[in-house]
Amino acid sequence: MKKLGLLATLKAKSGKEAEVESFIKGAIELARQEEKTITWYSFKIDNNTFGIFDTFENEEGREAHLNGEIAKALMENASELLSEDPKIQKIDVLAAK
Repeated sequence: MKKLGLLATLKAKSGKEAEVESFIKGAIELARQEEKTITWYSFKIDNNTFGIFDTFENEEGREAHLNGEIAKALMENASELLSEDPKIQKIDVLAAK
């Protein structure tokens, strides 16, 4: 059951929007390798704002994701691609279909 989640928003630097979009679209392959990540979505809010939303059964899965390959790759490229630090929020899933 999806009990816990993460909501991350990313602001691309001017001129880096396509690279951020490509990065988060391509991260699906890494997410598929994470056994404890139940669902994983990347999305676009506006021209320079993007996001990732994922769900987990327990805190162990959420922490594994936060310490996983997607987070490492994002932080390695953040200063080049993003205008500000990623905003990552831990959330509780109240209901899901």
